[in-house]
This record gives sequence, C-alpha cells and structure tokens, in this order.
Amino acid sequence: MNVKANLTQAQQAYVRLRSDILSCRIKPGAKIRINDIAKDFGVSIGAVREALSSLVAENMATTSAQKGFRVPEVSPKDLLDLTNARLIIEEQCLREAIENHSLDWESELVASFHRLKQIPETDPADNGVLNDQWSVAHFKFHDALVSACPNTWLLKLRLNLYEQTERYRYISIPLRADERDVALEHQNIFDATIARKADLAVVFMREHLLLTSKIIIDSPMLEKLQNGE
Repeated sequence: MNVKANLTQAQQAYVRLRSDILSCRIKPGAKIRINDIAKDFGVSIGAVREALSSLVAENMATTSAQKGFRVPEVSPKDLLDLTNARLIIEEQCLREAIENHSLDWESELVASFHRLKQIPETDPADNGVLNDQWSVAHFKFHDALVSACPNTWLLKLRLNLYEQTERYRYISIPLRADERDVALEHQNIFDATIARKADLAVVFMREHLLLTSKIIIDSPMLEKLQNGE
C-alpha cells in the first residue's frame, strides 16, 4: 500500500516539513520559503500554508506579519526550560505507569526495548547523523515506558515536550563525547522500570535527559545555530 498516495497534499507537506524541522535539515531560525517548499515537495502553495498552520499550533514553526514563517530558534534558556519541564512531567508519568503496571504494558516495554537495541543510533553512512530508524525506535521505547500512566493529560503534555526536545537531541549527536553510553543509559532505565523500582527509574531518567542538555549547552555548536551558521 502506498501510504503517501492516501495523504492529502497538506498532510504530505506537514509530514515532510515536520521531519525536516525536527532533524534540523531546516536550521533553527531559518525562514520557511513557501514557494520553494511547494516546488520541492511537489504540492500546492495552499497545502504548504495549511501544513504550516498546523506546525505553528504545535510550536514547531512561528509566524509574524513582518517575517513570515520561520523555524523556532534554539537557545540554552529554551533548552533548560524544556528539560526542566520535561523532567517534572516525565517523572510523574513514569511513576504512575509503574504503579499501574500490567502484563500488556510489560510486554510492550520489553518488545520496544529489544527493537531499540538492534538498531544503530547513528547513520551507518555518517556517524555524525542520527539514524532515523533508531529515532523512531527510541520514541517508541520512551513512549512504552509511560504508556501505563492513566492520566491522558499528563501523557499529552509529555508528548509535546518530547517532540520539542527532538531538535536538540539531533544537535547533540555530533557533539557528544565518545564516552557516553546511551545504550547503557537505556538499559538502566529499562531494568529499573521493569523491576518496578520507581525511585531508581526516575533517577536514571533524570540523568539521561540532563546529560543530553549538558552536552549541547557546553558546545559552541549551539551558539553557531543561534547565529544561523
């Protein structure tokens, strides 16, 4: 089945634009040129505008009468604010998921973790680029960790914060020190969660999220991106 054929032009533009923004293929702060996007994507200008309206509602794009549509900028303050908000929400979701554990939840978590371990984190052709397949598996693993949380509003907030931090995680890949062992970080989170040790799982999750933020903030790359380089 051709999934793309089943999407409207606006939906196609939304999916591609969102992916380009999250992966920083369109750089933070860059102007989104509607005519160019429509031509590159093979869709109408109206479809691109409709897609951008959805992205603005998700804070994945900004708009103003003077500057048109742009990719949101990045900054140390924005990253710290996002990380701190995510720590609060992620902790609560994880605790409630562990408290409301079930066999289905455990099965989903085991399966998602197993899949994540089988996929290389970086692109086999370029170690400085995040592997898109790993990124999908990573999302599913983190989503599975909290999927037993019964509070749907907390889960919605968590998802929004996760997606907002995606751009920063893509940025962190070429910056991080070789000694970081992301696989071990995930293993620790998984082991503590599956053992229903909520306090320990939260500690490992906090360390995991804070380390990514520290790597980016300590790097000159963030300043370059702020300056549009």
